Amino acid sequence: MQDKTDENEKEYTIVVEATAHPWNSKEISYDEVVKLEVPNYSPSSGVRYSVKYKRGHGNKPEGILSPGASVKVKEGMEFSVSETGQS
Repeated sequence: MQDKTDENEKEYTIVVEATAHPWNSKEISYDEVVKLEVPNYSPSSGVRYSVKYKRGHGNKPEGILSPGASVKVKEGMEFSVSETGQS
């Protein structure tokens, strides 16, 4: 029997606001990206953030990550997180 652990638990390095973070999942959600930049972030706080990414997968190398959405992770992917001031 072949072990799929390596495939499922590959560690990626992603960059959020110029800080490298290890990531062990094939996808990352809006909330997870924001929590890497704002550790005490809570979706119920009413504070909203703009999350943009670049260096993503070939079919969508850059874009905007909206609340409730997720994106496939790629080694070296870069995210920017900024408070929008909207609630």
